[in-house]
Amino acid sequence: MHQTTANNLTEVFLQPGEHFIGDASYKIRTLLGSCVSITLWHPRYRIGAMSHFLLPSRSTAFGSGLDGRYGEDVMLMMLQELAHVNVKPAECVGKIFGGGNMFPGQTRVDARNVGKKNGEAARLLLHSHRIPIASESLFGIGHRQIIFNVSNGDVWARQVKLTGSPLTPEEQTA
Repeated sequence: MHQTTANNLTEVFLQPGEHFIGDASYKIRTLLGSCVSITLWHPRYRIGAMSHFLLPSRSTAFGSGLDGRYGEDVMLMMLQELAHVNVKPAECVGKIFGGGNMFPGQTRVDARNVGKKNGEAARLLLHSHRIPIASESLFGIGHRQIIFNVSNGDVWARQVKLTGSPLTPEEQTA
């Protein structure tokens, strides 16, 4: 969905599995739960990319082509599209958001929840492509609203706790 804001920026809302590449005339937003968003921004060209992925990788080779629902795939998709406009990964600034625990109090056989796996995968993806991580807002309980202003590289994240979820000791000191 695209709409123009009061300051003449075109606003794009990402659904799960989507990504977007744009110039300084765009503001990109999304809502994350256990999903993760990686933003890449080139400060000189003022070009940015943002993803909204659901899982770190595919468990099996399914179908052909890249799929934006998976962190590994969407990272390659964004880098390929940035390469078409002569943006090199190492010249970008990376930021990571999301990975919230949407089901606190539920124990799992696998001690790490999907949000934690997504966040850790995002860190590894940025490191493997030699993209410096400028900031991150990961994990915790609840969802996050994310807004990426491509004109200046700012990303705003607001974490919203699940109703009735008590703050953990870590969250009380944050």
